[in-house]
Amino acid sequence: MDLLQEILVFITFALALGYLFTKFIWKPAFLKKKSEKTKSCGVSGCGCD
Repeated sequence: MDLLQEILVFITFALALGYLFTKFIWKPAFLKKKSEKTKSCGVSGCGCD
């Protein structure tokens, strides 16, 4: 039972570290919002780019 508990704690810790890493350091392409991907080329915001 102790081994199972240690494994679950390790998995939880790894998931928490992964979340913090993607939240503050590295943002993968599939987690970015559409507004960050598409930017207009001019002031008018026509979306021609």
